[in-house]
Amino acid sequence: MAMSMRAARSLCRAQALSRTRLPLRVTSQLPRPIAAQRTFCSTSRLYDSSPDVFHSLKEGPAADFLSTFQQKAKVPQTLTEKIVQRYAVGVAEGKTLRSGDYVTLQPHKCMTHDNSWPVALKFMSIGATKIHDPKQIVMTLDHDVQNKTEKNLNKYNQIEEFAKKQDVVFYPAGRGIGHQIMVEEGYAWPGTVAVASDSHSNMYGGIGCLGTPVVRTDAASIWATGKTWWQIPPVAKVNLTGALPDGVTGKDVIVALAGLFNKDEVLNHAIEFTGTDETLRTIPVDERLTIANMTTEWGALTGLFPIDSVLHSWLRARATDAAMFGAQTEYKDHHQEQFVHERVDKLFTSTGIIGKNAGHIFQPALAADKGAAYAKELFLDLSTLSPYVSGPNSVKVATPLAELQAQDIKVNKAYLVSCTNSRASDLHAAARVFKEAAAANGGKIPKLPDHVNFYIAAASIPEQKASEELGDWQALLDAGAQPLPAGCGPCIGLGTGLLEPGEVGISASNRNFKGRMGSPDAKAYLASPEVVAASALAGKISGPGWYEEPADYTGVRRGEGDGIVEEERMMTIEDMLERAIRQAEEQIESAESTAVETQSINPPDATSEADTLTEILPGFPEKIGGEIVFCDADNINTDGIYPGKYTYQDDVTREKMAEVCMENYDPTFGNTAKAGDILVSGFNFGCGSSREQAATAILAKGIPLVVAGSFGNIFSRNSINNALMGVEVPKLANRLREVFSSSAPAGSQQNMKEPSQNRESLDSPPPAAQSQPSQSKQLTRRTGWTLEWDVRRSTVNVQEGPEGKKWSVKVGELPPNVQEIIALGGLESWVKKEIGGTG
Repeated sequence: MAMSMRAARSLCRAQALSRTRLPLRVTSQLPRPIAAQRTFCSTSRLYDSSPDVFHSLKEGPAADFLSTFQQKAKVPQTLTEKIVQRYAVGVAEGKTLRSGDYVTLQPHKCMTHDNSWPVALKFMSIGATKIHDPKQIVMTLDHDVQNKTEKNLNKYNQIEEFAKKQDVVFYPAGRGIGHQIMVEEGYAWPGTVAVASDSHSNMYGGIGCLGTPVVRTDAASIWATGKTWWQIPPVAKVNLTGALPDGVTGKDVIVALAGLFNKDEVLNHAIEFTGTDETLRTIPVDERLTIANMTTEWGALTGLFPIDSVLHSWLRARATDAAMFGAQTEYKDHHQEQFVHERVDKLFTSTGIIGKNAGHIFQPALAADKGAAYAKELFLDLSTLSPYVSGPNSVKVATPLAELQAQDIKVNKAYLVSCTNSRASDLHAAARVFKEAAAANGGKIPKLPDHVNFYIAAASIPEQKASEELGDWQALLDAGAQPLPAGCGPCIGLGTGLLEPGEVGISASNRNFKGRMGSPDAKAYLASPEVVAASALAGKISGPGWYEEPADYTGVRRGEGDGIVEEERMMTIEDMLERAIRQAEEQIESAESTAVETQSINPPDATSEADTLTEILPGFPEKIGGEIVFCDADNINTDGIYPGKYTYQDDVTREKMAEVCMENYDPTFGNTAKAGDILVSGFNFGCGSSREQAATAILAKGIPLVVAGSFGNIFSRNSINNALMGVEVPKLANRLREVFSSSAPAGSQQNMKEPSQNRESLDSPPPAAQSQPSQSKQLTRRTGWTLEWDVRRSTVNVQEGPEGKKWSVKVGELPPNVQEIIALGGLESWVKKEIGGTG
């Protein structure tokens, strides 16, 4: 049988990665950090020029030239801002969208998975009967595909019937993971916005598509109106330099980034990966998908790669594949309708230049502008990277493989599953480990040790077919790997092969917090497919030996800035001018930032007549107050707030939700907190998955307001969409710790002692500055303090107990459009108002 183009591409990619890469200069010198962390640009741009000239010069040959100075220059935009500009509706004519702007977003595509039925229930409860634009919606079944109970099968049948009735494209259980389907079928398309009701929608950024998660209520809004709301995040530029050494993968890149930049540097940011053509050509699309996928774990809302020559080649190959073999598949497949050469042509323009080896050279039609403002800039020198392993039980702990390999860490279970690393190229890398071992074993594939279970599941049926054609799937089975259906499975803690108490697992998936893949008393590590395979074969954390550390190796070179060593920097006059402008703006913003910090330390009196008043809409409370209940932890994830075992049970009562609220964080919370209390916690509250029950469970408990040092963005969306109010007051979180923490925070993230049985349910250890005391502490505490949020004056007033001091602090404004959603009882009611209660 002829090899399919999909299998051939996988093989070619593997061969390309195994070639010796061009050496690049390695240096340990760190560039000078940028003057100040960039924030939303509030200064006027320095690009306009309108010279005064004699009237006679406005006519004749000089007129056209002078007109270029008289036109108002376009404000430079990031790639993120440009894409949002294309898919935002109702934007005032001439307005250039920037980070921080609230927009009404009409995404190109919206995907829902097993939660499609809960979304449908919301959709119907709103009063809608017909999906606004069926071509905008994609439905897949991928999460609980191993569950053959009557209840789950009935839900799956309901979703399929609903999709047929609404004429929406539908992919049944076992066809593949939704995110992979979105990419391989061409629904996620470069230069567009694609959203999904799942936190790993970031993956679409690997092909230049702005992918970001939405929650169920957002999805119902998009079904009913084609639109939802979104705030453009601050954009962080991550510059990649050098080239990946042999034996180092995209998984190592993102594991290292999340572990080395582990102080929430990109929390709630949109990330744009950049680099020279030479560097980016060493990162194939499959590796980009892995990196973009796990920007979720790094804390970002998007992870966007540029639309470049690598993507151009990938799109051309898929378009050719679709034209030749698109209709010859026995599984559900629509990619021949999406991957069309004419559609690819619109993404690129020919430069007219013909490369010596590359043929015609194209440039993208959509790219970030020179001089675009970024909130911050980080860099990672790929040439200094080695294989990395994440964990245990935290993506913020990343360790070079060599260090863990020396510790002789026994492995019980290994997993090659998930949308992160289960494509044919990943399966090929894993199979290569066993095939090379077979060469030293008389040509016979060696068997796994008796104490190891190795589970494999392709990201989709097409990827599994490609792996089978290459002989890789069978090689893994011959070694003793246990196949699972194409779906999420163990990655999300569902189905066969979950970790038992005391076991150690290593996985090529994306998330390893306690209890995610089974017992909270197990340890979970994350690594590349080849390291997972080598560890399964050795029975302990091991590598395949493909990486060789340079003799003069001094560690990973990374930091702030673009990472270009000054003596190697070549700058044009345009670059110099741009840098001078940027430095001037940074100095202005730094001065403004200092002024803002001073105001925060000495806040104005809440009753000052000089306060700027926020418009309060009818039905929205001007003040909200209550007694503070303090949950003393950072990074309390959504599983800590609402246990995952209830997430896909659609019949949980409000009383039951109130009962289990916060039980994974602290089982005593239910008896400590009371209706009407104000819940206050640390930083990054509500990180993790997109389950909106994390917000509705708090409401069910009767708590009207959550205050935190900072929130996970998805939780913030869920809160607004479900009429739970929230406000960020970092000063309050720190002050509560000053008073109630029994000792200073532990100095090491790795040494932080978490309570047993996953009671804090942390996605990852908190930043060092907010680490918890190393000894046991009271997780939930009634403080006796009271808080009042004055929404009109954007002020929080705190009374530290009956005889304690009073103080106030200014907080961010709650804009009227968000007030309207909350006042109406949530986004569902807002949508119902928009559609007039009809479909």
